[in-house]
Amino acid sequence: MDLESILFSQGFGSRRQCRTIVAQGRVRIAGSVCTDADAEFASAPAPEFEVDGTAWRYREKAYIALNKPAGYECSRDPQHHLSVFHLLPAQLCARGVQSVGRLDQDTTGLLLLSDDGAFVHAFTSPRRKVPKVYLARTRHPLDDAQIDALRGGVLLHGEPKPIAAVAAERRDERLLELTVLEGKYHQVKRMVAAAGNRVEALHRERIGGFALPPTLAEGAWCWLDEADLAALRGD
Repeated sequence: MDLESILFSQGFGSRRQCRTIVAQGRVRIAGSVCTDADAEFASAPAPEFEVDGTAWRYREKAYIALNKPAGYECSRDPQHHLSVFHLLPAQLCARGVQSVGRLDQDTTGLLLLSDDGAFVHAFTSPRRKVPKVYLARTRHPLDDAQIDALRGGVLLHGEPKPIAAVAAERRDERLLELTVLEGKYHQVKRMVAAAGNRVEALHRERIGGFALPPTLAEGAWCWLDEADLAALRGD
């Protein structure tokens, strides 16, 4: 694959813009400036390069985890707040990454993003039944009746039958760990309300077998490697 095609595929602009980036000496390969846009590189193993001093590596598809802060919407066309896409480099947005499901603007924690349509569909399809673990800070102390209701199933407005959590545990008197399979609108908040309490803060901690990395700062993102993807799939 030539250098122009590598830059184009990674979201650095149109083909003409990518050739200009190279011609301007803004690309380094193995520490040396490369001004030949037609230089050929193997796509496996993935070539590493720098553009304007920032290190990049060729990836055929983008798989990303973001530690979403409160006050951001999971939309490219936000209505009232900034978009989570403001937290990503322009190159990732240009190559068409989209959020894998959504978190409410006031919900924090693990958000997946990808430009792989099959991956996005697999982890948003209700048929897949991927478990998602949330931590909910409640207004009132949690009691056994509320935990039992969440485990046994609560009826939400507009739903034909009760929805039960896969697991519901108290971490302290007002901190609930809740595991659900569905991704319905405001589901966790509505379930807790139906059980007789109220969510004051909500954080997604895990999707499938992949947990939000403890070293990933709020508002930061990271690439997912093969081990991370295998954990998500439950391999």
